[in-house]
Amino acid sequence: MPELPEVETVRRGLAPVMEGRTILSLLQNRPNLRFPFPDRFAERVSGARIERLGRRAKFLTADLSTGEVLVMHLGMTGRFTVGGGATADFQHATGGDARHDHVVFHMEDGHTVTYNDPRRFGFMELWPAATFESYPRLIAMGPEPLSNGFSAAYLDTALKGKATPIKSALLDQSIIAGLGNIYVCEALYRSGISPKRKASSIPGQRAARLAPAINQVIAEAIDAGGSSISDFASASGELGYFQHRFDVYDREHKPCKTCGANVKRIVQSGRSSFYCGTCQR
Repeated sequence: MPELPEVETVRRGLAPVMEGRTILSLLQNRPNLRFPFPDRFAERVSGARIERLGRRAKFLTADLSTGEVLVMHLGMTGRFTVGGGATADFQHATGGDARHDHVVFHMEDGHTVTYNDPRRFGFMELWPAATFESYPRLIAMGPEPLSNGFSAAYLDTALKGKATPIKSALLDQSIIAGLGNIYVCEALYRSGISPKRKASSIPGQRAARLAPAINQVIAEAIDAGGSSISDFASASGELGYFQHRFDVYDREHKPCKTCGANVKRIVQSGRSSFYCGTCQR
């Protein structure tokens, strides 16, 4: 699933053709994705101006001139692509399959923005802007990396008394919003912390190493356009390249870049954790 850096990369790619522009019309090719589309979806969105294209954790948000917010989630395989007058040709060139083009935004300047999702785990919802703070899928989320609310001091408080492994705690969106498996593995490696260590043991010196490591990994991944493991590509069709910098993720049995020991893999809460048993304690 795309994580914070990938979704931010998509937002930056879509902003030049969507932010400040009017959606002339919307083509909806099926009644649902992961969830049903909103009632009268095409009617409510067509003619609306996108005042601001934002992101919260792994969600894209579009503030509409109609007083509603369009919330979009990519799921596992969702992808937005930007085209001109030949969207189908553009998608063919970037690996898209037109059979899975579920939503097409026709923008005022002639651009098209197509949402393609083979597995249909993504979704789009509309919510009143006046009460968006109570939007259920975001209301309980913690602060994001790189935000003013995230720091070592925050981790000291958030992890105090938690008996779960630190890997599982960092994937909890109510603790930190936007982190996923890839970047948690990489941040724990950089901070020298084992994914098996109890979260309650992190406050103090370990939190002082972990918080900047998380921020560093996320910032570098955004600069690199995210990580392209299987399906992810930016709105322009370009692949991210942070995967070429992985220290431990998906490197089982390969030598640790620091000490040379083999990188290990264990399963925690149904997810693979990659780490160096020598460097991470």
